[in-house]
Amino acid sequence: MKATATVLLLLLAATAKCQTITGYITGADKKPLEGATIYHLRTGHHTHSNEFGAFQLAGAGKGDSLKVTHVAYTTKVVVAETAPFRIVLTPSPLELNEVAVISTVKHLNIISDIDLQTNPVNSSQELLRTVPGLFIGQHAGGGKAEQMFLRGFDLDHGTDINITVDGMPVNMVSHAHGQGYADLHFLVPETVEQIDFDKGPYHAGKGNMATAGYVAFETKERLDNSAVTLQAGRFNTVKTLGLFNLVNNEKQSAYLATEYLVTDGPFISPQNFNRLNLMGKYTAYLADHDKVSIAVSHFSSKWDASGQIPQRAVDAGLITRFGAIDDTEGGNTQRTNINLQFTKQLDASSYVKNTAYFSRYDFELYSNFTFFLNDPENGDQIRQKEKRNIMGFESQLNKVLNTGRSGIHLQAALGLRNDAVKDVELSHTANRKTTLETVQLGDVNEANLYGYVNADIRIGKWLINPGLRADYMKFDYVDKLAGTYRTQAESKAILSPKLNFLYTQNNNLQYFIKLGKGFHSNDTRVVVAEKGREILPAAYGADAGLTWKPLPRLIVNTALWYLYLQQEFVYVGDEGVVEPGGRTQRQGADLGIRYQLLHWLFFNTDLTYTYARSMDEPKDADYIPLAPDFTFSGGFSWQHRSGITGSIKSRYMGSRPANEDNSIVAKGYFITDMNLGYQWKQFTLGVIMENIFNTEWNETQFATESRLQTETAPVTEIHFTPGVPFNIRGSLTFRF
Repeated sequence: MKATATVLLLLLAATAKCQTITGYITGADKKPLEGATIYHLRTGHHTHSNEFGAFQLAGAGKGDSLKVTHVAYTTKVVVAETAPFRIVLTPSPLELNEVAVISTVKHLNIISDIDLQTNPVNSSQELLRTVPGLFIGQHAGGGKAEQMFLRGFDLDHGTDINITVDGMPVNMVSHAHGQGYADLHFLVPETVEQIDFDKGPYHAGKGNMATAGYVAFETKERLDNSAVTLQAGRFNTVKTLGLFNLVNNEKQSAYLATEYLVTDGPFISPQNFNRLNLMGKYTAYLADHDKVSIAVSHFSSKWDASGQIPQRAVDAGLITRFGAIDDTEGGNTQRTNINLQFTKQLDASSYVKNTAYFSRYDFELYSNFTFFLNDPENGDQIRQKEKRNIMGFESQLNKVLNTGRSGIHLQAALGLRNDAVKDVELSHTANRKTTLETVQLGDVNEANLYGYVNADIRIGKWLINPGLRADYMKFDYVDKLAGTYRTQAESKAILSPKLNFLYTQNNNLQYFIKLGKGFHSNDTRVVVAEKGREILPAAYGADAGLTWKPLPRLIVNTALWYLYLQQEFVYVGDEGVVEPGGRTQRQGADLGIRYQLLHWLFFNTDLTYTYARSMDEPKDADYIPLAPDFTFSGGFSWQHRSGITGSIKSRYMGSRPANEDNSIVAKGYFITDMNLGYQWKQFTLGVIMENIFNTEWNETQFATESRLQTETAPVTEIHFTPGVPFNIRGSLTFRF
């Protein structure tokens, strides 16, 4: 009898010890807060809220004290009540002394959260620059996707970086202008709620092109208020922005965002650039905390461009830095998106998130990179054109198992993306009007079926994150210039394992090691030309570093990293040819600092160093063209309670090789921008200044072989697009 009683007492004690508290975290507006950290003050156990705001904390019971923290919300200590109970957080000015280093694989999101709070952005270019170490450049009149640089990669327009908005892909596979083309201009910056990012191939949920890294934007479910903004400035620039709250209550929200931009730019031949953005989003909170959200957006733009110009033409006085050899370049593009997300809570510890999307895309671009090299009479202008439908879905199951200081978050997903591209074209043209020769014309159908499993295993202070992703790619191409109809088809599969370790010593110090394999697909035209050989080059990466708060208001993030990329074949969209590329390796170091000097004054800086080389070329001929070796960005921002806001930010990219033997150098630059604002009641008056020191710089540059009409022989040298000189715009916002 005594033995039975003893066993029962032990079982009761164990049951009590394994009690679990469940609850929900919301803001004062009743919106669920994802990513809040809930601490048990007595045991030190902690957990995080999911996208419903729901949490489970094992080893806690009624009457226990809990501390709840979230970036830009007031920290709150509460007494646990009978489950489920709701904890309401109130917004507050950001205080870095209340920001804790949290144990999550997405630990870098704390950096983007801080930056969005302290440095609001107003363009898609600035959105991309919020990723530490990511540099961009525009070289086609403002209408093309930006050229990007990250971790020693010239990413072109997106080849080695995976970009999404609300789970919908931005990158275009087998694009007329280049693989991975990622035009983010359809995103209205003021609607962005969160930026999730990481560098390297370490996340199972990120597949094709997530080699140098990924960026995942999430848009707001509701607006704080309605607002209209008018901006006007140099170069005949006018921008209007409208944000309109349509519905905003506890159960549902809806808003409309509009943006219109026109500018001539600093060029002698006006850009005649104009862009229109429309976006609407509706979110409903259903029974049992389920949520459905639908977003519809449309974007269109058209422009003229002066193109890249040769340095020798400027040196000889033939043109100025803002002149043109062929000012008939330019183009037009548009994209319409429908995105549906439905999240179903199965029980207190599991939910399913479903995403489905459709995009209709049109693109037409005229360029002339070589002038009269190939056609001395008509010039070398080309047209790249396509029409595309993108359809896809992803269904993701999440399950959380908590047992005190240990716990597991399981994730499994299945998804499909299909690109149907009609009339992918490369043609030789003259003055945009005459087609001299059609070089390539065909239809592409590319499908990507994928699945992945992922686990966050929490054991004491350790977080172990193994993951495995499987991708199956199907490539179809119909060459419309061939004499007979034939579908050329290839398929390939690839497995990508991941393994990450995080050790969180306390709320101020965390170490991490990341290991992973990723890949990027090649253009379908390369795949069928190479008959499926070496068409999914793999990338192998490793990171080691720490996140540290040496002072209450100082956050430091450092990493040492290595990335190896296999042999690949490269499709050069501007020429319609396939070029072999060899193995490459990159290694480097990252340093990021966020510091709050005063309640209203913040400092941030990011420095990166990269050593990038080709592995199959002899020494001194193994440079990777345009790979940045040193970059810096940083500055100060302020948000004073008097209503005065602003920032001063600088960015630097060092000189880098423009060709394989470094005999041609792309010059570096140091640029400083500034903005000032004053908020009074419902009004905000602002001034936006670019390049305040009026520095002469090249925004993009390439080593290109070209010939001018008066030349008898071609010349290979730097061709560049000049960076904007000093530019100033005034801004007026009215909130209601």
